[in-house]
Amino acid sequence: MTTPILLLILLTAPYLFARLLASAGRSGPDPNAAAAVGLGLVFLFTASGHFVQTDPMVQMLPAWVPGRVPLVYLTGVLEIAIAIGFFIPRLRRLAGLSAVAVLILFFPANIHAALNQVPMGGHAWGPVYLLVRAPVQLILVVWAWWFTQRRVVKRASPLGRRAGAARS
Repeated sequence: MTTPILLLILLTAPYLFARLLASAGRSGPDPNAAAAVGLGLVFLFTASGHFVQTDPMVQMLPAWVPGRVPLVYLTGVLEIAIAIGFFIPRLRRLAGLSAVAVLILFFPANIHAALNQVPMGGHAWGPVYLLVRAPVQLILVVWAWWFTQRRVVKRASPLGRRAGAARS
């Protein structure tokens, strides 16, 4: 059960640190950029499982899926590519869209693993594990969308200047 907690720490720590610096009046990373870095850390962490725990990851896939071992390695490489995208500002939007797609497309493997009590990452708990995994998955999807896809609209101030614009 430590995996979901670790994922949430990796996800939120950079963002919370950036917000803490901002609230203390110190310059630091942009909170949105920090949130994307947290996603990058999450994707690096989950990608590592594809190479360190390959056999349990293979068990997460139904037996009818062809080439399960190469597929596990390939999806690990895909997760690393997405993580790198979160660290490069001009690639963040693409990384965010890719992350949302991957999180949705990979979730059936988590359902299969929980229903078959695969001994990896809490799946051995069976369907009960999905009560933890599904909300964490939803948090990751919303976080990826919120911090990489939504446009921040700057509102005009009462004096007609855009908020955050330099004063003349």
